[in-house]
Amino acid sequence: MSETADRSGTADRSESCENRARTLDAADELAEFRELFALPEGITYLDGNSLGALPRSVPGRLQEVAAHEWGELLIRSWDESGWWTAPERIGDLIAPVVGAAPGQIVVGDSTSVNVFKALVGAVRLVSQDDDLSRDEILVDATTFPTDGYIAESAARMTGRTLRPVRPEEVRDALGPRTACVLLNHVDYRSGRLHDLPGLTAAIHDAGALAVWDLCHSAGALPVGLDEHGVDLAVGCTYKYLNGGPGSPAYLYVAARHQDRFDSPLPGWTGHANPFGMTPDFTPADGATRGRVGTPDILSMLALEASLEVWGGVAIDSVRAKSLALTDFFVECVERYVPEGRVELVTPRAHGERGSQIALRCPDAGDVMRELIKRGVIGDFRHPDVLRFGFTPLYVGFGDVERAARVLAEVL
Repeated sequence: MSETADRSGTADRSESCENRARTLDAADELAEFRELFALPEGITYLDGNSLGALPRSVPGRLQEVAAHEWGELLIRSWDESGWWTAPERIGDLIAPVVGAAPGQIVVGDSTSVNVFKALVGAVRLVSQDDDLSRDEILVDATTFPTDGYIAESAARMTGRTLRPVRPEEVRDALGPRTACVLLNHVDYRSGRLHDLPGLTAAIHDAGALAVWDLCHSAGALPVGLDEHGVDLAVGCTYKYLNGGPGSPAYLYVAARHQDRFDSPLPGWTGHANPFGMTPDFTPADGATRGRVGTPDILSMLALEASLEVWGGVAIDSVRAKSLALTDFFVECVERYVPEGRVELVTPRAHGERGSQIALRCPDAGDVMRELIKRGVIGDFRHPDVLRFGFTPLYVGFGDVERAARVLAEVL
């Protein structure tokens, strides 16, 4: 990494960063939210981009659901405890975090399943316009592998051709054959933030539909689904939304598409009359038609409890702190770590950065294992990338300084 400070005197550098951390923490308007999370003593947790920390309200809520709603009310809880409406109700809690009006997000299934629904649904929306010449699906060539697998399967099932392109190549790749484009808002390896507003506009100008994967952006930065005219989007809830391991994902269907959205997985809970048990499928109104099977209630209601931490949180404040945390981490790494030992993979420009910092070093796997032994938890991506995720609601600047200092010690 480039040198940004005088490297004479480790103690002086350490004092400088420690003082800066104290000053920044004292001015942090989101600092109070840290108390809403159960964080282990002595652990610096920088892996919220893989699994968010546990909100303190969740264990009690799960106990209530298990002991009372399930244990005492039994099947009555589908009505009396609101289990049946949970997918839409929780979707409306996620909506303001990603910039969507109510009624456009339904929670359930995994991200992979929702990618399949969204991508096939997008192709079917284009086909309904009798534009059969649009026989190509573009997919981010650097995407998380599952998105690529799903896109390839969706292309085969819909008789389309899959064309992998890098995000920076999308504009040039668009054309009259493009049906839809599947992109990641933030790259899971590098933390690069892609231009959702600009790329969505370019996709629409080409007459195609935009499908976005928000797994590494929702809860960390403004998304603006409605503002920027996104057609369909998916995301997980166990990263920056802190929903718990394997918590259900969500599907966004823009209001303007809902009456024509044709889900490739027409399950009984997405039926207009789910208890009619009719042999023919009639889709429910709105995003509800994106439901498939019986909701996973325990995970669903744990997620609902975890989303309570977002009450009163402005996503712009979250973004401002995210950028400050990642800036400070880069500054501390450049002061502490021997020159040339690591390479910054994540873009420095704020407009191109999510809420993680990725560093490349040859022995990254061994380095991360040693960091974890010393109480600094990030993660490793094959073959040589150290990833550090910064969740603004519970990560402080003191955590950042300690992580960089321990990293330097390990290296």
